[in-house]
Amino acid sequence: MTRKEAVQYISLLLGGSLVGANSFLTGCKTTDKKGLNSDDSAYLDEIAETILPETKTPGAKAAKVGSFMVLMVNDCYDEKEQAIFREGMQKINDQAKAKLGKEFTAITPQQRHALLVQIDNEQKQYMKSKKEEEPVHYFRMMKELTLLGYFTSEPGCTKAKRYMPVPGKYIGCVPYTKGEKAIV
Repeated sequence: MTRKEAVQYISLLLGGSLVGANSFLTGCKTTDKKGLNSDDSAYLDEIAETILPETKTPGAKAAKVGSFMVLMVNDCYDEKEQAIFREGMQKINDQAKAKLGKEFTAITPQQRHALLVQIDNEQKQYMKSKKEEEPVHYFRMMKELTLLGYFTSEPGCTKAKRYMPVPGKYIGCVPYTKGEKAIV
């Protein structure tokens, strides 16, 4: 599978277009500008772990999704998208402080979940009413990068899905039982 096919697959999985898809398809760029760092990576790991927590399978933190998000935002998002993403990180922390009196990383997993569900509902409303020229909501970017980072990681591919090592023989019709993991 090529990178372009993988991005298209993830895009379909998310039900639409992926923020920064042009950058993903044309290649990433490296800049000397100050972007997100390892502290941001740890914070993003906590957000991603709330979106995809550890259950029977490893969560987003085990897949190091925070580091993936830092890399993608720094290298593949344009300046406008980077600014929206950074502001969104601050907005989540500000909302946690305003509603719960603590930073996002200091609140309980249940409080994190409730906060992110509320922000996700705001994001859905925003995306329904936004005009084409308006920017994408910051939380949509975070969710997309969380899913992309997780399902392209080793734990996401081998533990969350039924992994079939390549090369392997082609099996045109694979029986499926309801509740089984997708085949990778």
